[in-house]
Amino acid sequence: MAFVVSVAMGLGMTACGGGTIGFMWVLGTQYNQIAGFKIDDFTGNLTQVLHSPFTSGGANPVSLVVSTGGRFLYVVNAGSSTTSSGSESLPCGTTGGVSEFSVGGQGVLAFQQCFQVQGTTPLWASIDSTGSFLYVLVQQQPALANGTTPANGAITVFSIASDTGRLSLVVNEQVKDPTTQQQLTYFPVGNNPTMLAVAGGSCVFTLNAGTTTNSGSQTTPATVTPYSVGTAGQLTQTTNTTIAINATRPTSIITGGSDIYITDAGAQNTPGQILPFTVSTATACSLNTVTGGPVANLPGTSNPVYTLVDSTGKYLYIANQSSTNSLIANSSVSGFNIQTNGQLSEIPDGANNPYAVGSAPVCMVEDPSHQYLYTSNGDGTVTGKILDRNTGRLSNLSRGSTFTAAGQATCLAVSGNVD
Repeated sequence: MAFVVSVAMGLGMTACGGGTIGFMWVLGTQYNQIAGFKIDDFTGNLTQVLHSPFTSGGANPVSLVVSTGGRFLYVVNAGSSTTSSGSESLPCGTTGGVSEFSVGGQGVLAFQQCFQVQGTTPLWASIDSTGSFLYVLVQQQPALANGTTPANGAITVFSIASDTGRLSLVVNEQVKDPTTQQQLTYFPVGNNPTMLAVAGGSCVFTLNAGTTTNSGSQTTPATVTPYSVGTAGQLTQTTNTTIAINATRPTSIITGGSDIYITDAGAQNTPGQILPFTVSTATACSLNTVTGGPVANLPGTSNPVYTLVDSTGKYLYIANQSSTNSLIANSSVSGFNIQTNGQLSEIPDGANNPYAVGSAPVCMVEDPSHQYLYTSNGDGTVTGKILDRNTGRLSNLSRGSTFTAAGQATCLAVSGNVD
């Protein structure tokens, strides 16, 4: 018995847990912080890593991504025109950009350096399938040399140094500034972009929400900008126009295998819908509507803002910030089965689906061992759920499902052990 206990302690395990299976980082805009956690294998519980929370490096952190192998963490700071609590000590200032961190063996973060994006108000980041390039979506592209500022967003592409994680700007070799005839330092996208998704190793899509009036009528339609991935980090828009989508308030875009899912919040106080597409890499990264078309979100839900496809590609989860039914928790996660033809059907789980989570969920992740699902919530918490891989059903963790993270939490990311 003593020998067994000794071995367990040597492996970092106890009778109450199964050891650390990965790390989680959660952004918080209230104090420009990153909360770091260890994920317990046996229970899914979260325990804070040493020295957590960490500075986000810049103001208003909104998105983050972990490099391949987990050695580096990149945080997108949207920036702020005002100085908030904690801003005086930010190494990257308050103008917005990307902060790089190295990840220690116990999930401890060490700030490395700052990188400037092309344009203003960075929103989202993703890494390509090879782990060689970082795509950062900005809301407003830079002004041209003649002084005009196009009313559209842009993608800044960086190459990633495998040894240091350092970012280097990739210049757009296809498009020039019409005045100077110099190559653009960014890749243009549509109006009012909100999120970016990488489909396999071939396509990059941005979701462009367009513009609406105060009454809710659209003045600029919602679109998707498609790019095909070329060599040396180049993105090529193989069509001259964006792809129109029939969405009133598009909020998120996510990939799952060869499919794309877009959430549309729709009119106020309605469940909204999910727009499923298949990606055709043979025809310029085009989107083809799945047979049956849009799928209504679950009754009682409202304001869907984020989508997650599980690691098996069998289940789809929607984070809902509101509810239209007083009998349903204010914030929830809707669960769907992904059928072989790409269509969606509700995961049968009685009154449990949609599943209650913390207030105002923003992002979702699946843990590295594919046992648990977590949401980061605007109330500064993380909600953990057990993910049944046989049915797709979610249930509460055995020892409490709510964990305090960082104030006004935005997105979160996870990784396994650092390589």
